[in-house]
Amino acid sequence: MSPIDRIRTYAGELTALRHDIHAHPEIGFEEVRTSNLVAELLQGYGIEVHRGLGGTGVVGVLRGRSDNGRRIGLRAELDALPIEEATNLPYRSTVPGKMHACGHDGHTTMLVGAARYLAETRAFDGTAVFVFQPAEEGLGGARAMIRDGLFERFPVDEIYALHNAPNGPHGRLKTRPGPIMAAADFFDIRVQGRGAHAAEPQRGVDPIVVATALAQAMQSIVSRNADPLKSCVVSITQIHAGAAYNVIPESAHLAGTVRTFDGDVREVAALRIRELARGLAAAYGAEIEVEIRDVFSVLDNSAEQAAAAAEVATELFGAENVEADCVPRMGSEDFADMVMAVPGAYAWLGGTPGPGLHNASFNFDDSIIPLGSAYLARLVERRTAA
Repeated sequence: MSPIDRIRTYAGELTALRHDIHAHPEIGFEEVRTSNLVAELLQGYGIEVHRGLGGTGVVGVLRGRSDNGRRIGLRAELDALPIEEATNLPYRSTVPGKMHACGHDGHTTMLVGAARYLAETRAFDGTAVFVFQPAEEGLGGARAMIRDGLFERFPVDEIYALHNAPNGPHGRLKTRPGPIMAAADFFDIRVQGRGAHAAEPQRGVDPIVVATALAQAMQSIVSRNADPLKSCVVSITQIHAGAAYNVIPESAHLAGTVRTFDGDVREVAALRIRELARGLAAAYGAEIEVEIRDVFSVLDNSAEQAAAAAEVATELFGAENVEADCVPRMGSEDFADMVMAVPGAYAWLGGTPGPGLHNASFNFDDSIIPLGSAYLARLVERRTAA
């Protein structure tokens, strides 16, 4: 029986698990219920469980039929997003303002499914290490686990992760050697002006005018400062200022993100944000404070592991459902920090096309759970035999 067929025999239990996690979302470093649920399931399968890495992370260790020294890591994310769910699903979020809008509930479920399969079959040599990571959504969960000694306590030769792709095609796996997802910086820019009556603007320094001028100027970074042959995105995603119709406020706040694949472009973007802020502060007589934070590194797949991922997917899904040199994406993933520590590969698995990631109407495609679980489990079987 193929791993897909075997896992399909308990796909109903996995789907119920996914719905349970979806109904009880927890955002970064708050995943107490979710991590407890995962730990209890792993223990029930006879897997050695370690808790508390990176705060709420869980690591499972499973030894195969013999020990040849090979150790393969598999990683999934536990956290949800601060989004109010807009679906009417029977298992919709029961927590106001929180939702699994990226599919981490599905990824966790797929890794649990892989762990169960491997624990029941033990058709592998070496050791499987299951990493359930907290706080992937921009809060540094991978870095927290690494700081807590993830790879010192649980060394692996290589590590793999999988993400759903709601744009489809259904059942197609995409990966590539080299950069597959962008680096990300988050920025906060605080403009300090001088408040005044809205009817007497000459008595103040309007921070809204300064903030909007800066927002416009920052769009020139991509078009006029970044190398046009190298990708760069500068997105302002928040502007906050004021609380009344007839008051010029004291301050304004802009926030957003920069996405790049190239270190030089990343430095240019950060430099220009600071230079534009200084220039506009002088021009308008305001004060501007800029904070730029390195949140995600470039996710750079190791060539050998990307080839292994494609090979396993071809075996399971057929060559027509594997794209081994896909186009990189400007999204970011902190699995990047794990593959900077050990060789590894990241891949996308297509679901039935529907609302996109981080959308209030998103719903993970349960039909790909057995596919993802089988893919992760087969990686352990094949790579421990290497």
